[in-house]
Amino acid sequence: MLEPGSIPAALLGGAVIGVAAVAMLALNGRILGVSGLVAGIIAPHSSERGLRALFLAGMLAGGVVVGKILPGALPGAITSNALWLIVAGLLVGFGTRLGGGCTSGHGVCGLSRLSPRSLTATMVFMAVAMITVFVTRHVIGGIP
Repeated sequence: MLEPGSIPAALLGGAVIGVAAVAMLALNGRILGVSGLVAGIIAPHSSERGLRALFLAGMLAGGVVVGKILPGALPGAITSNALWLIVAGLLVGFGTRLGGGCTSGHGVCGLSRLSPRSLTATMVFMAVAMITVFVTRHVIGGIP
């Protein structure tokens, strides 16, 4: 068992995401984008629904395993307010559709392929994230 602090959680998480992205491209010829995987599961006529669901289940199971091995690596939600979590989830889903992908698709896979579109999308994601943190912490004083 790994001792807390022996491997930085961000390094471990980044390595796992990188391996998953490479595996998806090498084995399936597809770019790893979580929003695209989810969209394919809920699409009415998706031919790869099973593969997509299995991949997402593996991601969730990986989180459970990491949580058991390194409990401090997953601090949990920043709020227990169900309404805030639902609104945040819907806004993230809307944003990924609006941006034509998510941070895993654009930020990990797109940037590694030197995609100008992904560079632009990632810069927008990061700018909006910084603005969101600033407004949340300094304008409205946190999330209830």
